[in-house]
Amino acid sequence: MKTILWATLTANGNYAQSGHDNPPKKEALGDFAAHAKATGNFIVGRRTFENMRNASPAPERDAAGSPFGDLDIVVLSKRLREMPGVHVAASPREALDYLSRKGHETALLSGGADLHNAFLEEDLVDEIVFNIAPVLEGKGLNLLLDPNIYSYKGVRLLETKPLGGGVVQLRYAVSQD
Repeated sequence: MKTILWATLTANGNYAQSGHDNPPKKEALGDFAAHAKATGNFIVGRRTFENMRNASPAPERDAAGSPFGDLDIVVLSKRLREMPGVHVAASPREALDYLSRKGHETALLSGGADLHNAFLEEDLVDEIVFNIAPVLEGKGLNLLLDPNIYSYKGVRLLETKPLGGGVVQLRYAVSQD
């Protein structure tokens, strides 16, 4: 299964930390929605999913109350066993196996530095999509490669494109060596 890691970073390389005072860029959110619709799914960490679900305005929710329509959503959590409206998986491999059984050929990893790092540690990422937001932040999380697993991991630039609003997207293939 092809796995795409999708993230918005700041211009200085940190994960963009969205909040009331600094909402996510609409261009990046639109791009996420397009990727999720194309794959028909996304995998997300529990905290990120709860933030996403709580931030969605009521008019964008479907009849069942979900802002995500008919997407297959997998929440990665070692503590939770179930959550209404989503599948809960305890590991990256379990999440991918579930989506594969549902007939998906591509999985979208959408949020949480811990989630992204877990997939990278298991060498389960085929492609990375970074949306670079035109902001600098003095705090934030980073993608971290475990030095016991990788001292260096090559990527190959596949595409760059402006999304508007100063957001630039970089798409990379991850070396599988």
